[in-house]
Amino acid sequence: MRFQTLDQLSSICQAEGQPISAVMLHDQAKESGRPPEEEFAKMADYYSIMKQAVHKGLFEPTPSRSGLTGFDAQRVTAYMAKDEPLLGPAAATAMAYALAVSEVNASMGRIVATPTAGSCGIIPGVFVSTQERFGWSDEHMVAGLFSAGAIGYVIANNSFVSGAEGGCQAEIGSAIGMAAGALVELRGGTSAQAIHAVGLALKNSLGLICDPVGGLVEIPCIVRNGFGATTALAAADMALAGVRSVIPSDEVIQVMLEVGAAMPEKHRETAKGGLAQTPTGKRLMKELYGTQSKEEPQP
Repeated sequence: MRFQTLDQLSSICQAEGQPISAVMLHDQAKESGRPPEEEFAKMADYYSIMKQAVHKGLFEPTPSRSGLTGFDAQRVTAYMAKDEPLLGPAAATAMAYALAVSEVNASMGRIVATPTAGSCGIIPGVFVSTQERFGWSDEHMVAGLFSAGAIGYVIANNSFVSGAEGGCQAEIGSAIGMAAGALVELRGGTSAQAIHAVGLALKNSLGLICDPVGGLVEIPCIVRNGFGATTALAAADMALAGVRSVIPSDEVIQVMLEVGAAMPEKHRETAKGGLAQTPTGKRLMKELYGTQSKEEPQP
């Protein structure tokens, strides 16, 4: 890739008069040795899987194998059908769609890790809902995925996208940043605005721990996907309105690296701290595995 930072990416976009998606598609095709058309078709397949996951989570039974979670997306859509959601219909729909995909993941269904399985609902949630809202074509959405991919590439190579390495800020936070930046481009914003959206999104996720109950990607992961979708919409709107990330986005990424490296191990996907070690978290773990939780001494 010709870029290693978001600043470099934005500079290339401005110099060539191209959106982030076009730069990413060109560079990815050159790196892979495959024609751009083939890379685009492959990404289109991924988007098709995302849409299928949204539909499955909304209209089919998706209880998790553990029995801990399931049907929250359908609960939200039922609520929206009878009452006006406080978020408004657009944000609430994105939230429901994000929950749907995350529940499909928990039920061992087919999803696309964006950038991880734990954060798989955010990009589909905001992409599919905004496509329906604005009548965008699939081709437009697939281009947006290349934009999200470019942002994810920079984050992954300068910080973390793994909860085990950097906490949930690295998974949910990265997905929010990727979605927010891509949404700015999809709405006609500039590459500079898209980069600001990333910084705005990541700043709101700094320090988020990874504390899955029972070590499963369910509690609190699924609801965090729902919240993440609404945050991505907010960050994109701020950037499109002209709100800037005063701390440059590349510096925010470095802070995420610093915070993640300093995070205690028990807050990095080990289920040894946080929500996983609450009285209820311990009880659920014992019911699931028939043993005491990892923090309790064995008799």
